[in-house]
Amino acid sequence: MNTLDKEIQQAGGPQALAKELGVTIQRLINWRSRGRVPADMVLAYCRARSWQVTPHELRPDIYPNPTDGLPADKRSGEAA
Repeated sequence: MNTLDKEIQQAGGPQALAKELGVTIQRLINWRSRGRVPADMVLAYCRARSWQVTPHELRPDIYPNPTDGLPADKRSGEAA
């Protein structure tokens, strides 16, 4: 099970997650079938989910470091 599948399950299903993200269920299902969130939606996705999932978890190919894409207040272990 990939990160997106886990997120769908935690949100209560695809319809609930699509509503939370402000996208159509068809768009979310398309992401799931492709196995990834589109690059232009990663940060919006993470923000909508209150950073419960990180950009690195969704797209390690774009955000190779665990803290990449995170707002400063969400980065742990880094000097402020």
